[in-house]
Amino acid sequence: MALTDAAIDKIKEMIVSGALGPGDRLPKEADLAERLGLSRNSLREAVKALSIIKVLDVRQGDGTYVTSLSPDLLLESLSFVVDFHRDDTVLQFLEVRRILEPAATALASRRMSDPEIAKLQRVLDELGPSPSVEALVANDLEFHRAIAAGSGNAALCSLIDGLSGPTTRARIWRGLTQEGAVERTREQHQAIVDAITAREPDLARSWATVHIAGVEEWLRQAL
Repeated sequence: MALTDAAIDKIKEMIVSGALGPGDRLPKEADLAERLGLSRNSLREAVKALSIIKVLDVRQGDGTYVTSLSPDLLLESLSFVVDFHRDDTVLQFLEVRRILEPAATALASRRMSDPEIAKLQRVLDELGPSPSVEALVANDLEFHRAIAAGSGNAALCSLIDGLSGPTTRARIWRGLTQEGAVERTREQHQAIVDAITAREPDLARSWATVHIAGVEEWLRQAL
């Protein structure tokens, strides 16, 4: 493992220094191993590890390339890690969401185009007067994903999207057990859209904080 870690560090240094850039093809294995002073086996293991986290793209019969290194691609591995969460860590994910999503909502109020805001309103309008909990949660996920995308920050959007999964069950549980949860969610979502429409970043941030903190507080009391 130590040799593999050293190989990973050397390849990373090539990318960080600019010797290799997005889309570049790595030299042949034998040449690269000699250049970096590595065994071919260590290099092979390093390439395998870096391909798992989307830094490298191994194309059979063609070679190994540096990926685009875009934030959404590199952060895909976050959702893989998050999938292994335990129920007692859901509160921690909600705490992180409470930090990130209000910031994304404030950015969205500045950066979303008028057509994007109109589409966000349509997402809310798609819910009927008495939606099922499952429909509400699906709509909630789409709503928050659209706002994260509207922030214009691909890294922030990917982080929020990766953190959404672990809190889905908590949202369903709340919808089933807390009186008035469905209507409260709808009202808070509308308040967020209204703040974004008015181009009021501080107000949008506040409503997003209230919305997520409500789920978090309910879960603290329920656990």
